[in-house]
Amino acid sequence: MENKKYYAYMLRCSDGTIYSGYTTDPYRREKVHNSGKGAKYTRARLPVKLEYFEEFDNKIDAMKREYALKQYTHKEKERIINGKGEVLWKF
Repeated sequence: MENKKYYAYMLRCSDGTIYSGYTTDPYRREKVHNSGKGAKYTRARLPVKLEYFEEFDNKIDAMKREYALKQYTHKEKERIINGKGEVLWKF
């Protein structure tokens, strides 16, 4: 049986804001957002760019991390994206 992975991710929106979410495929999710079928927040701020993601073995942990990312200030999110914060996975 294949183990499904989940991801918490951050997108940079065209207005410079950072959107956080969770998914099973961050690259596919970026495309969905850019097609205008993603979150209402990103639809008004296209295009978006996948900046960061972290991998988890289960949905609950990915959702918890998404919630934690949403609590950070913009400056703290930038530090994570740039590898100067609590980075678990960066590309």
